[in-house]
Amino acid sequence: MKLTSRCEYAMLALVHLGRQMTEELVSVDEIARAQKIPPKFLEQIMLALKRAKYVRSCKGRQGGYQLAKAADKITLAEIVRLFDGAIAPTESVSKYFYEPTPIEQEDQLVQVFREIRDWAAQKLETTTIGDVL
Repeated sequence: MKLTSRCEYAMLALVHLGRQMTEELVSVDEIARAQKIPPKFLEQIMLALKRAKYVRSCKGRQGGYQLAKAADKITLAEIVRLFDGAIAPTESVSKYFYEPTPIEQEDQLVQVFREIRDWAAQKLETTTIGDVL
């Protein structure tokens, strides 16, 4: 598993929104400045998060984004899978994104990578945005 910039920026945006103490909407520009994310890139990321129902938005002068779910209900695994797909280090050991790979020739190698997948998945599935606030 290697996280893309899109995934990392999505997590940073969610953490930023999770730190807001009020129900106020936060603009893309404010999130971009605070988290050092290119604003145009962040707009695309926020649209993906909105489509997946992790954030909600309101347009207009006072518009912006806020979490659509509580921060402690959004797992890191959900965000990784949304933006990057498989958590597994190779597709042949992925539970949700299986694809055959050459490594399947050696059962012991497959077992090692399954163990890595299971540890990473367990950690990401039990860690929420709220946990990292």
